[in-house]
Amino acid sequence: MLRAFLRTAARARSRASRLVPDDDVLLDAPDDRLAPALVAAAHGEHAPVAALLAGTRAHAEWEHRDRYATRLAAFARSRAEWLEDWRATAPDDPDARLVGARLTVDRYGDSPDRTALLREVTPAVTAAAQAAGADPVPWRTALDAARGAGAGHAEFERLWAQAVRRSPHHYGCHVAALEYLAAASPGAHRECLDFAERAAQDAPEDALVRALPLRAAFTCLTANGDGGATGVHRSRLDAAADRAIALSAAHPEADPWPAELRNLLAYVLVRLERPRDAAEQLRLTGPYVTSFPWDRDTDDPLGRFLHVRADVRARVASAPGRTGSGHPRSGHGGHVRPGDH
Repeated sequence: MLRAFLRTAARARSRASRLVPDDDVLLDAPDDRLAPALVAAAHGEHAPVAALLAGTRAHAEWEHRDRYATRLAAFARSRAEWLEDWRATAPDDPDARLVGARLTVDRYGDSPDRTALLREVTPAVTAAAQAAGADPVPWRTALDAARGAGAGHAEFERLWAQAVRRSPHHYGCHVAALEYLAAASPGAHRECLDFAERAAQDAPEDALVRALPLRAAFTCLTANGDGGATGVHRSRLDAAADRAIALSAAHPEADPWPAELRNLLAYVLVRLERPRDAAEQLRLTGPYVTSFPWDRDTDDPLGRFLHVRADVRARVASAPGRTGSGHPRSGHGGHVRPGDH
């Protein structure tokens, strides 16, 4: 038994040592479909962007559509010529409207006057969503706008009903609802987990929304500074991480699509003191680093990621006798309190 245990520990250390070198790590790298569209946009051309988003709409690829629209809107914050030209030449194009609405909500959301600004644009954003037919992605933008505008529960629930009617398991809309719940009731950690766990339980096995409890765990662990998640049962946070580990295992290694899931999962596993599990996710993500969640407390998300990764590697190498979760599973039944992470 001792020999087998030592072999297992050695394999874990070997996996942790096979991380991509620091110089090869990429921040927010696009996938093979988005990359050429971004290159075209950088040259002021919107046709490839239009073709990409039209394809996601035609094939109901709502998760890809949401992510692509968000990335394109972020790009347009500094290079907007292609979007302005697109909207001028095709003002009724639903894909141009989608990116334009996302850009407006994100830009206003960063303003000190965000509440007033978002209240001004929320009716137009909602009207655009209503005109988008079966597409749930504009409703994610409308939900984000409503949250930033301080919408009441009744108004938010009305928008939420429209979103889930179009796609009951859309991850982005569920994230928007989770963030609204967390903002409206900062201490509602159990309620956030309840909402996320129900959504994940009802979703198909391969649905991205099955990672929603992980997002809720992140919200709990990072709420109220270092004292987040007070009173939340530790087993629920570990269960959220374990569910996300299973979802991560269903995706190929070193692929940009599951990179955000794996980066968030690694972050949560570190906060839960499970370094060996975190090391495995850091290995699986390969060179792909996402700004979220590493930008939460720094202007240098890549630097923060590399620092955490180095720390995880050192912890795994120096603790060969620990369990895979970083401490005995029997210790997971306690409550998470300010000193626990």
